[in-house]
Amino acid sequence: MGDTRFDTLIHAPVRLRICGLLRQAERIDFAVLRDALGVSDATLSKHVKTLASAGYVSSGRAASSDRHDARQITWLSLTAAGREAFDAHVRALREIAGLPG
Repeated sequence: MGDTRFDTLIHAPVRLRICGLLRQAERIDFAVLRDALGVSDATLSKHVKTLASAGYVSSGRAASSDRHDARQITWLSLTAAGREAFDAHVRALREIAGLPG
Protein backbone atom coordinates (compact mmCIF):
# COMPACT_ATOMS: atom_id res chain seq x y z
CA MET A 1 0.00 0.00 0.00
CA GLY A 2 1.24 3.49 -0.84
CA ASP A 3 1.54 6.47 1.44
CA THR A 4 -1.32 8.48 2.88
CA ARG A 5 -1.20 12.09 1.78
CA PHE A 6 -3.87 14.79 1.84
CA ASP A 7 -3.51 16.66 -1.47
CA THR A 8 -4.97 20.18 -1.47
CA LEU A 9 -4.69 20.37 -5.27
CA ILE A 10 -6.91 17.30 -5.71
CA HIS A 11 -9.22 18.19 -2.81
CA ALA A 12 -11.00 21.08 -4.58
CA PRO A 13 -14.51 19.67 -5.17
CA VAL A 14 -14.53 19.70 -8.99
CA ARG A 15 -10.96 18.37 -9.21
CA LEU A 16 -11.76 15.62 -6.68
CA ARG A 17 -14.74 14.57 -8.81
CA ILE A 18 -12.65 14.73 -12.02
CA CYS A 19 -10.02 12.45 -10.48
CA GLY A 20 -12.68 10.13 -9.06
CA LEU A 21 -14.35 9.69 -12.43
CA LEU A 22 -11.07 9.34 -14.33
CA ARG A 23 -9.84 6.77 -11.77
CA GLN A 24 -12.65 4.45 -12.86
CA ALA A 25 -11.77 4.43 -16.57
CA GLU A 26 -8.77 4.27 -18.85
CA ARG A 27 -9.88 7.52 -20.49
CA ILE A 28 -12.99 9.69 -20.73
CA ASP A 29 -14.16 12.03 -23.49
CA PHE A 30 -13.97 15.70 -22.39
CA ALA A 31 -17.65 16.27 -23.28
CA VAL A 32 -18.79 13.17 -21.37
CA LEU A 33 -16.81 14.26 -18.30
CA ARG A 34 -18.17 17.82 -18.58
CA ASP A 35 -21.74 16.53 -18.73
CA ALA A 36 -21.20 14.07 -15.87
CA LEU A 37 -19.88 16.90 -13.68
CA GLY A 38 -22.51 19.42 -14.82
CA VAL A 39 -19.91 22.14 -15.46
CA SER A 40 -19.10 24.39 -18.40
CA ASP A 41 -16.32 23.74 -20.91
CA ALA A 42 -14.39 26.66 -19.41
CA THR A 43 -14.70 25.33 -15.85
CA LEU A 44 -13.61 21.83 -16.82
CA SER A 45 -10.75 23.20 -18.92
CA LYS A 46 -9.49 25.30 -16.02
CA HIS A 47 -9.48 22.37 -13.60
CA VAL A 48 -7.97 19.96 -16.14
CA LYS A 49 -5.19 22.48 -16.81
CA THR A 50 -4.43 22.66 -13.07
CA LEU A 51 -4.34 18.87 -12.78
CA ALA A 52 -2.26 18.54 -15.96
CA SER A 53 0.25 21.12 -14.68
CA ALA A 54 0.73 18.93 -11.61
CA GLY A 55 1.28 15.90 -13.83
CA TYR A 56 -1.94 14.21 -12.66
CA VAL A 57 -3.99 14.32 -15.88
CA SER A 58 -3.03 13.86 -19.50
CA SER A 59 -5.06 14.72 -22.55
CA GLY A 60 -4.92 13.76 -26.17
CA ARG A 61 -6.98 14.25 -29.27
CA ALA A 62 -8.11 11.38 -31.44
CA ALA A 63 -10.80 10.53 -33.92
CA SER A 64 -13.83 8.64 -32.68
CA SER A 65 -15.41 5.69 -34.42
CA ASP A 66 -18.77 7.21 -33.43
CA ARG A 67 -18.14 10.34 -35.52
CA HIS A 68 -18.54 10.58 -39.27
CA ASP A 69 -16.65 13.85 -39.66
CA ALA A 70 -13.04 14.91 -39.18
CA ARG A 71 -13.50 16.47 -35.75
CA GLN A 72 -11.47 14.88 -33.02
CA ILE A 73 -12.39 14.15 -29.43
CA THR A 74 -10.30 15.30 -26.48
CA TRP A 75 -9.66 12.30 -24.27
CA LEU A 76 -8.63 12.75 -20.63
CA SER A 77 -6.97 10.23 -18.35
CA LEU A 78 -5.21 10.06 -15.01
CA THR A 79 -1.47 9.58 -15.24
CA ALA A 80 0.31 7.05 -13.02
CA ALA A 81 1.25 9.96 -10.73
CA GLY A 82 -2.37 11.11 -10.74
CA ARG A 83 -3.62 7.67 -9.74
CA GLU A 84 -1.06 7.48 -6.92
CA ALA A 85 -1.91 10.98 -5.67
CA PHE A 86 -5.66 10.35 -5.84
CA ASP A 87 -5.39 7.00 -4.05
CA ALA A 88 -3.19 8.55 -1.34
CA HIS A 89 -5.68 11.41 -0.96
CA VAL A 90 -8.61 9.01 -0.61
CA ARG A 91 -6.68 7.07 2.06
CA ALA A 92 -6.03 10.36 3.89
CA LEU A 93 -9.75 11.22 3.77
CA ARG A 94 -10.64 7.78 5.10
CA GLU A 95 -8.11 8.23 7.91
CA ILE A 96 -9.55 11.65 8.78
CA ALA A 97 -13.04 10.13 8.83
CA GLY A 98 -11.85 7.27 11.03
CA LEU A 99 -12.69 4.66 8.38
CA PRO A 100 -10.59 1.58 7.60
CA GLY A 101 -7.98 2.06 4.85
